[in-house]
Amino acid sequence: MAIRAVFFDLSGVLYDGDSLIEGALEAVALARRRELALRFVTNTATKSRQQIVKKLQGLGIDLKPDELFTAPDAALAYIREHKLHPFTLVHQAIAPMFADHDGEPDSVVLGDAREQLTYASLNRAFGLLMQGKPLIGIGDNRYFSDGEHLLLDAGPFIHALSYAASVKPIIMGKPSADFFAQVVASVNVPATECLMLGDDVYGDIEGALNAGLQAALVQTGKYQAGDETKLPQPVNTLASVAALASVL
Repeated sequence: MAIRAVFFDLSGVLYDGDSLIEGALEAVALARRRELALRFVTNTATKSRQQIVKKLQGLGIDLKPDELFTAPDAALAYIREHKLHPFTLVHQAIAPMFADHDGEPDSVVLGDAREQLTYASLNRAFGLLMQGKPLIGIGDNRYFSDGEHLLLDAGPFIHALSYAASVKPIIMGKPSADFFAQVVASVNVPATECLMLGDDVYGDIEGALNAGLQAALVQTGKYQAGDETKLPQPVNTLASVAALASVL
């Protein structure tokens, strides 16, 4: 199947921590030369949209701001659409995004809040969920790499609350099929002709495959040996983004 669009995950694919992954600039340039539609798709919830764009451009990555799709943006759009006033457990870098929606909490938004994920804050969220308020998760990743170590991401905390309160979380971002559908719609290309390139076997790869996209797993970032065997079907595996040409 031909590839007409490439969706790049960011952390672990194009950069690791604050370091550019070798071959990343060349891979993006190659996709541009072949006139493929590009999107940069991330669940990063510890940087604002502006900070992400600045970081990518500072690393020399060629992107236009409208090519960036983030899970926090998707969560904010959902809140606006449903006119919600959530109790937010999010990182301070993105907290201002939700400031205009303060009020008596009628929902819970949980992202990668790091040190704010305390027993007290989680218990407050639990109390709201037990009142029937919806739980909105910013991404559903199990863990991430900071360039040196694997660290817990928002997913385990989202699922802890979901389990405790017997509620199904609304996931905004990967691996949500609705989120992938939004990105696909933006390139006006069938999902079957879109390639997701990621280091997360569940959030990036399984999510993309379930949404009807093609996918390739890179062995950088959070990748762990044997991750590709966790999928019910074979998937292209690349040593890094530098090998992108082999799957185009």
